[in-house]
Amino acid sequence: MKSRRKLSRRSCLRRIAIGCAAAVTPTFLRVPSSEAAEGQAKPTSTERAALAEIAQKFIGDHQIPGLSVAIARHGEMVYAEGFGLADKSSGECVTPNHRFRICSVTKPITSTAIHLLIEQNKLKTDDLVFGPKGILGSDFPNLRQPHLEEITIHHLLTHTAGGWTNNGNDPMFSHARMNHHELIAWTLSNRPLENPPGAHYAYSNFGYCVLGRVLEKVGGHPYESFVRENIFQKCGNEQTQLGGNTLGERAKNEVVYYSDGNGAPYGMNVRRMDSHGGWISTPSDIVRFATHVDGFQTTPNILKRETIKVMTTGTEANGGYASGWCVNKTPNWWHDGSLPGSLSIMVRTARGLCWAAFVNTRKQGINLDGFMWQMVSAVPAWKA
Repeated sequence: MKSRRKLSRRSCLRRIAIGCAAAVTPTFLRVPSSEAAEGQAKPTSTERAALAEIAQKFIGDHQIPGLSVAIARHGEMVYAEGFGLADKSSGECVTPNHRFRICSVTKPITSTAIHLLIEQNKLKTDDLVFGPKGILGSDFPNLRQPHLEEITIHHLLTHTAGGWTNNGNDPMFSHARMNHHELIAWTLSNRPLENPPGAHYAYSNFGYCVLGRVLEKVGGHPYESFVRENIFQKCGNEQTQLGGNTLGERAKNEVVYYSDGNGAPYGMNVRRMDSHGGWISTPSDIVRFATHVDGFQTTPNILKRETIKVMTTGTEANGGYASGWCVNKTPNWWHDGSLPGSLSIMVRTARGLCWAAFVNTRKQGINLDGFMWQMVSAVPAWKA
C-alpha cells in the first residue's frame, strides 16, 4: 500500500492474491460534526482547473481516449466530470452522463444484493450451493467432481470456493455461446476444484456468476431486475443497466471501447458476465451506490450496519479481500475492474469520501488508483 490511507496501485487482484495472515475487521465511523457542518466543500474554480489539468495530463500520458470521474464527500456529490473522447470516429466528447463498462466493480453490487437476502432471512452465508441440500442442487443434480457439495455462499463471496480462478482458463471467457446454465453445468463437470473449499483464496469470476444464479433462485427475479429494484432504485441510480456484447448493441450514452491489442472489447459475452462484470454505468451512479453502503450515517444505507461490517471483513485465507470488497486496516474499501477496452475503480475511504473513475481502454501502466488519489488530494478541503 502507498500508506495507511491510500490504496495500492490499480492491480488490486494481483496484490490481494498474495493474501494476509489475519482478517481485517472494519470500524464504523460517525462523520465528525465539524466536518458535516462545513458543507460538502465543492472545488473552487481554481481547484476545478487544477483537477482538469491533472486529468488531461493523465489521459495524455497514457493515450487514453476517454475518462470519467465522480467524487462524493459525506454522502453528497462534489465533483463529476468527463474528459477526452467517448467516440474517436465522431469526435463525441465524454460527459458525466456517459456510461462505461464497470467490469468487476460489479462484485460489490452483487455482494450487496446477496447480503440483502441474508437480512431478509431468505439466505445464510453457510448455505450450501450444490448437491442435494444445495440451493442450486436441483438445477445441477449430476455432480461427479469432489468437494462441490461443500461449497457455501460465503466461499463464493470471498473467492475461497477452491478453484475456477481468473486466469487463462477462466470459464467466463470460454464457450461464449453457452448460457449461464450450460456454462455452469460444463464447468462443474470439466473443471475440478484445485483445493477444498474454504482453505485457499483464488479470485473467481465464475464464483460470482454462480452467485447471480443463487440470487435469481432465492430472490425470485432475474438478476438485472432484482438488483435494479432492490439496490439501484434505493440509491437513485437511473443510468445503470447490463451492457451489450457488440458495438451494434451500444446503449444510449455509452462510450466506444478501444483495444490495446490484448483482447477484443467486442469479442466477449458481456451479458453473461452480469453478476461478476456485466453492468454499464456512470461514475456518478456508482458513487451513489457506494455512499449507500459506506457504513456512515450521512446517507441512509441499504444494509444494516452489522451486515456491512460482515460484508467488509476479510477472511483468514486473505485478510485483504472480504465479500466482494478489497479492504485494508485504515479502513478503506474498494474494487477495481478490467476487461479488454475498459478499466474501472470504485473507492470508499475512512474519511468519508467515495469516488469512481472509468476509462474506455486498457493499457499497461494505467493506474486509476494513483490517479484518483492525486485528484482528491488536489482539493485540501476534502481532507483525503
